[in-house]
Amino acid sequence: MEMWLFNVVWCYSAGVVFKNGTEILFQAFNWESHKHNWWSKLEEKVDDLAKSGFTSAWLPPPTQSLSPEGYLPQNLYCLDSCYGSLHDLKALLWQMNEHNVRAMADVVINHRVGTTKGSNGMYNRYDGIPVSWDEHAVTSCSGGKGNKSTGDNFDGVPNIDHTQPFVRKDIIEWLIWLQETIGFQDFRFDFTKGYSAKFVKEYIEQSKPLFAVGEYWDSCEYSHPDYCLNYNQDNHRQRIINWMDSTGGLCAAFDFTTKGILQEAVKGELWRLRDPKGKPPGVMGWWPSRSVTFIENHDTGSTQGHWPFPSDHIMEGYTYILTHPGIPTVFYDHFYDKGDCFHDEIARLMEIRKCQDIHSRSAVKILEARSDLYSAIIDDKLCMKIGDGSWCPSDPEFKLAACGDRYAVWHK
Repeated sequence: MEMWLFNVVWCYSAGVVFKNGTEILFQAFNWESHKHNWWSKLEEKVDDLAKSGFTSAWLPPPTQSLSPEGYLPQNLYCLDSCYGSLHDLKALLWQMNEHNVRAMADVVINHRVGTTKGSNGMYNRYDGIPVSWDEHAVTSCSGGKGNKSTGDNFDGVPNIDHTQPFVRKDIIEWLIWLQETIGFQDFRFDFTKGYSAKFVKEYIEQSKPLFAVGEYWDSCEYSHPDYCLNYNQDNHRQRIINWMDSTGGLCAAFDFTTKGILQEAVKGELWRLRDPKGKPPGVMGWWPSRSVTFIENHDTGSTQGHWPFPSDHIMEGYTYILTHPGIPTVFYDHFYDKGDCFHDEIARLMEIRKCQDIHSRSAVKILEARSDLYSAIIDDKLCMKIGDGSWCPSDPEFKLAACGDRYAVWHK
């Protein structure tokens, strides 16, 4: 049974993903991918992604951008980018569709770089390109003539004023175009702390993606002076849940709470993985069907390394998120850049998840949570352990299905 602290209880009517809960996402890029003719490189991996069991692949921002990574968009309708040409992108999306792997677009709509200077000398007009907004499309707190921002400011670039009806109309038309003309089916909303969640709700209602997830990256709570992660992160996960609630429950969110706790727990503090009420301590423990779990992404890891998961505990991390409720995500670097061993071990955990029908709402009973050992039983048909501590299920019906460095999984 799910537990969450929110008001809205209705579900996105087109959200098949939320109903079946058997999704496994793949982040199909890192911070350096723009250097490698990426669309064509990914096309070669589609068959393997499908065979491994991924249902959706999150692609990097496809639009023309002043930064090669794609996160400073300018011409929204130009899809010739550093990742490849529009032709290459369409070839990739066709191949993904043939293999039943949905394409997730990285939607960067908090900010947009202008083409010409406005009245204050800043590049906050969009003359000469499609969606040719003037300064009224830019928030007053980022140098425009629009209204005050409804969220946090993204410094150094014009921030889009989503309170303007003409802005929302243009964004909705663009999102529909990405689906109907280009072939995307899912959306990942970037930097959602920058604008009100009610606009995400409107964009999803009007464009109707099959699945949507938001990046609501909020800081976990730490204690000074040694900057130690606090055991109780309820306030942190509640803020993420409040954001999802404000989207009407239409948008999932990356479970930064689980990531923050898990990457400390695997260092010999596995007691952190049981909250005071005996549940998983992240968003997963309160609203699992909307919790998109992950251990690394292009910001936290890769060559940026803003908040990295311990590199010698990666398989413990994947054992946890691939056996537990929520919607797990696998990072490109771990699946393809660490050798066949990591690829095969992660793929094996995915196979077990699918065969045992573990899903986003699966029930977790935590059996052990101490410094060197965490063990749990999921849906009464799968057992797992991580950590240096020795443990195995007492029920002889459970048979060992996978094991490796500091992890093991059993099923009936």
